[in-house]
Amino acid sequence: MIKLLLTGLWVCAVTLGAVYFSVQMSAPKPPVDEAALKKEQSQLVKGETINVPMLANGSVQGYFITRISFMMDKEKVKDVQLPVTELMTDQLFTLLVGNKMVNLSNPAAFKLDDFRSMVKEGLNKKLGDAYINEVLVEQLDYLSKDDIRNNGERPPSKQVKATKIVEGVKVQEPEKAGH
Repeated sequence: MIKLLLTGLWVCAVTLGAVYFSVQMSAPKPPVDEAALKKEQSQLVKGETINVPMLANGSVQGYFITRISFMMDKEKVKDVQLPVTELMTDQLFTLLVGNKMVNLSNPAAFKLDDFRSMVKEGLNKKLGDAYINEVLVEQLDYLSKDDIRNNGERPPSKQVKATKIVEGVKVQEPEKAGH
């Protein structure tokens, strides 16, 4: 009688365990937030301020003042030292001087998303792999040569401000974990 009772308890325990594990295995996996995952796999590379001359009629007409940062793949840039600033300068010269993406007579027509994708594609092509995940435009302004010359002669309160092509995003260095 005791053997029959113990066998029944053992069968119940095994059955309950099997049902529990089968329900756990058949439950759908929680959705993966791809944006958060991509952010975890990215590293911020802070850009420097770069001045790109605007050329027209064989002379400098003014300067684009830019500051662009990047979110780059951590694994791909871990041990690689890349001249990102120099490559960025070259890419900006190509886009702002060569392709003339900005029409100064109508700065509102500037397409920021197209600019970002062209910078990203161009740099990834030069680097030979998908190192750059995202381009963060912090500043893209224009100041004419005459305004620069006149600002040197004016007091600070009366100086001409640069024409804002894009109101950029403020990029901050990530907080360092430490003691």
